[in-house]
Amino acid sequence: MELILVIIIIGLLCLILRSLRKPKRRIQEQYTPPPAPRPFNAKARIATPVRKIIQGRAYVVDGDTVIIQKTQIRLFGVDAPEMNHPYGIKAKWALFNLCKGEVIRAEITDLDHYGRTVAICRLPDGRDLAAEMVKCGLAIDWPKYSGGKYTPFEVKDARRKMWLADARQKGRMYVWDHYEARQAAKSA
Repeated sequence: MELILVIIIIGLLCLILRSLRKPKRRIQEQYTPPPAPRPFNAKARIATPVRKIIQGRAYVVDGDTVIIQKTQIRLFGVDAPEMNHPYGIKAKWALFNLCKGEVIRAEITDLDHYGRTVAICRLPDGRDLAAEMVKCGLAIDWPKYSGGKYTPFEVKDARRKMWLADARQKGRMYVWDHYEARQAAKSA
């Protein structure tokens, strides 16, 4: 009985001493947010570099969009057909085959006017994904943003084949509206 009382008293003394000790101060790390990408400068017509790099496996959304480390990235300077437009699915699978099993390095250049991240994406061997898509004939250069960087890689008749992407670049969105109305009428 005395032994039990002694153990209880020692336990209580330990609790009291612990509560009297000052807690150790934790050193808080100073958080500095990463610099935000600069918005697109329409007057300059060329994206300005922002020095942020993301690396990782790419999930392909469509012919000019990938997701790397939960960041949706639009390929810099090119335009590929949308998924519901002619050659859209083919463009997606071409980009998928380029990225398959590779670690993609994305050098973020800007945010576009929709707030999407724009980046120059490279394969491990240094090839530019946008240039490879243009060489395949499944994307076209968008000189307004690239400054004509990918124009030499365009295959013959690529713009005629991807007439909807070409119409978007030239601001003729009514062509898109007519196409989508025809598609909706066919499916109805």
